[in-house]
Amino acid sequence: MFGISISSSSLLQPLSLSSSSSFSSTRRRIVATSAAGTRTLISSSAGSMAVKPPSHPTYDLKAVIALALSEDAGDRGDVTCLATVPVDMEAEAYFIAKEDGILAGIALAEMIFSEVDSSLKVEWTEKDGNYIRKGMQFGKVYGCAHNIVVAERVVLNFMQRMCGIATLTKAMADAAHPACILETRKTAPGLRLVDKWAVLIGGGKNHRMGLFDMVMIKDNHISVAGGIINAIKSVDQFLEQKGLQMAVEVETRTLEEVKEVLHFTDQNKTSLTRIMLDNMVVPLPNGDVDVSMLKEAVDLINGRFETEASGNVTLETVKKIGATGVTYISSGALTHSVKALDISLKIDTELALRVGRRTKRA
Repeated sequence: MFGISISSSSLLQPLSLSSSSSFSSTRRRIVATSAAGTRTLISSSAGSMAVKPPSHPTYDLKAVIALALSEDAGDRGDVTCLATVPVDMEAEAYFIAKEDGILAGIALAEMIFSEVDSSLKVEWTEKDGNYIRKGMQFGKVYGCAHNIVVAERVVLNFMQRMCGIATLTKAMADAAHPACILETRKTAPGLRLVDKWAVLIGGGKNHRMGLFDMVMIKDNHISVAGGIINAIKSVDQFLEQKGLQMAVEVETRTLEEVKEVLHFTDQNKTSLTRIMLDNMVVPLPNGDVDVSMLKEAVDLINGRFETEASGNVTLETVKKIGATGVTYISSGALTHSVKALDISLKIDTELALRVGRRTKRA
């Protein structure tokens, strides 16, 4: 995908990256808590992850992981680790939450550990989507200490971002109910699937994955097409000519545009499935919002199409927006302004020293 190559000597030296390792065939143990409160080991694989990643026809998640590891290792590998951590030392490292939030990214973490060293063992006491509290240990990895440290930062970078997205998504999804919360395409470059996966884990739903899987007629399309109706007609003709069937959304910015679209669709067969109501949530000087325009638009549409509110969506305003009867609420802030959740991975020093003494390395 990215046209990169990884040299095992440049990354790890003690244990090479296993380019043939596949998460779909990798099996790990997960520690789960049963209804009775007992801790039970269950088998885990990609097929049993709590929330599966969204699909994408060209996205290569393994290549994204490889790029993250490669940019960290550079052309020498972890020189500090090579200098300080004996090659044959084993250790345990524990995942610790340093603030409250929603756990996300454990399946991706397993993929990264497996890519660095397929012999590393990973166990979890929580699963994606669970609430974790500050100070909680929610998982551990054990095996070659060198390779745990090499994987540590890449694992945490992905997990902290995903946990942050999932935490905000959960809060907004709960507040927006019965409306569904969506993210947008405002994701970190190269992390589209990862960011949208975190939204799913947090209880949101995915908007279009990219430019290819949904028609979304926005302001620039409308301007170039010479008006909102011309744009809808052009889309209808294009889909018919290409024999394509997919969701079609049009952005409206005023009640007049909503009425214009409804008048056209009442008299013509169209592929339109959703109407976006953009910036119809008006901020007020006191920090509140006026949703009367949005509510009027939803009432005008009256269930003939799905509706989506966009603009001025925050954790403070989303409940009021959701109460208007809109179908979806989209928020770019879920992914473009994410605050990472603080988590850490700490090695069990006592075990490391004990094993080190046994191997005469400490």
